[in-house]
Amino acid sequence: MIDRLVKAGSRAVVMALLVAAPALLLPEKPVDSAHITALLALIAAVLTFAEYYGDYPSIVEFRDAPPFNRIRAIALLATVLSLTLIARGEIHPTGLTVWLTTLGTGIGHALDFPFSPVRLMVLLGTEDMSGAELARLRTHAGLAYLASLLTMAAFVVTVRLLNWPVRRGSFNFWVNLPLFDPTTGGDVLRRLKRDAHVNVALGFLLPFLIPAIMKFAVGMIDPLSLTHPQTLIWTMSAWAFLPASLIMRGIALTRIAQLIEEKRRRAYAQAQLQAA
Repeated sequence: MIDRLVKAGSRAVVMALLVAAPALLLPEKPVDSAHITALLALIAAVLTFAEYYGDYPSIVEFRDAPPFNRIRAIALLATVLSLTLIARGEIHPTGLTVWLTTLGTGIGHALDFPFSPVRLMVLLGTEDMSGAELARLRTHAGLAYLASLLTMAAFVVTVRLLNWPVRRGSFNFWVNLPLFDPTTGGDVLRRLKRDAHVNVALGFLLPFLIPAIMKFAVGMIDPLSLTHPQTLIWTMSAWAFLPASLIMRGIALTRIAQLIEEKRRRAYAQAQLQAA
């Protein structure tokens, strides 16, 4: 129980720090924004603690199949912190913030080619934005998108080389996929493969669709709001992290479908041997 309490508490602290990092590190701290951030950080911590401390799963998938959620949490935390430090470096520059800004600028220019997701995010800029604000938009987009690509690559390596998720033992379908009902909707294998294809397709399309949707929703989303540091940080983090998370889920479901298929094949072969 103590071990579970410590693990759940540490995860809750990490989630709270993740939510509060931009508000804590950026120089400008409006009172209303600080109160909202504190509330969101508390909610994230409580939900995370309740999910990982409880005996039964609720909504978090792959809870007992590390390092799926760890990779996602570390990647999102690294993305948010990197973008926050870049924004902080504009007012209080340090060696680290200068290096991150230089890295993000180089990556942003490298990925800013026609029809790329980074180019589409840069095109959200308006004529009212200055050259420095457009450059900041490109830097954040490039660094966030690179982080998402590295996250997906890390998970693919984990699946291929570390034999995820069965390296440490058997895979509990119910605990790790609490929202997936294997008793309804036809064959489990077919449904897993279908969901995997849908997740990968959405993950591939979203980096292109999100900027287009934001462009058409000018009446509800003011592009000038991207000049605010916290808005820019969370927009870029969500734009890069959500598609990567969907693709990771698609890869994970494909891997589980392969395991089920292999188990069925062995069971079928054993039944044939027994019948012979």
